[in-house]
Amino acid sequence: MPTRTRQVANDDREPANPLISIETDLEPGLATGQHTHPDHLIAWSATATVSVRTGTRDWLVPPTHALWIPARLPHTTEVRRPGRGYAVIVARDEPSRTWPEPTGLLVTPLIRELVIHLDRHPDPLAVPLLLSLLDPVPSTTFHVPLPTDDRIRAIADALLADPADQRDLTAWAHATNTGVRTVTRLFAAETGMTFARWRTLVRIRAALTHLAGGASVGATARAVGYRKPGAFAETFHRVTGHHPGVYRTG
Repeated sequence: MPTRTRQVANDDREPANPLISIETDLEPGLATGQHTHPDHLIAWSATATVSVRTGTRDWLVPPTHALWIPARLPHTTEVRRPGRGYAVIVARDEPSRTWPEPTGLLVTPLIRELVIHLDRHPDPLAVPLLLSLLDPVPSTTFHVPLPTDDRIRAIADALLADPADQRDLTAWAHATNTGVRTVTRLFAAETGMTFARWRTLVRIRAALTHLAGGASVGATARAVGYRKPGAFAETFHRVTGHHPGVYRTG
């Protein structure tokens, strides 16, 4: 799918009203250049899947979740799966519950209906209610750290594009003309985890998109590189704390 980049200017406007929910259609392949927002943003893709890059972290936001983006944080976005999305803007001087770093949030049915309602009927009094309902989830559900060294960044980008790639560490080292020990050392130094652990997180994160799109657990397992659904389900539960069926919609 071709990627179309949309340039978004950095915005230093005054803070917004206490809370605004904006509905938008997210087209496939749409991407933005690096930009910032003057206010906090809750990015929720009701039926789409969007990736957000913030510095050295790559986040995936499936319909089951939202991402809290702090005010003035440089980031880029890319639509991985088209659909409908919402941007909930929270003024940066909002005194109630906020987070200083990007934070994954679970979107419950109540939060979903509240966001949709606020798009049609803005209500500043809903700020404390919405923020009080937001429940952070383990960050591993959402993002994987991105290495900066060109040698292992090539490996990382390839696996992000195709999580089902079965090549082992030796094959990846050969493909990048790098020694196995060097790749092992660089992954640990730049991501804080082993290559195997990093690839597992990439696969589980990618699985969220398939499950949110209605794919079965078995089909999702195969799509992200697991030959046995049972092994996939066990790994998924270990990483997220839930059975993959919890994230399946459609």
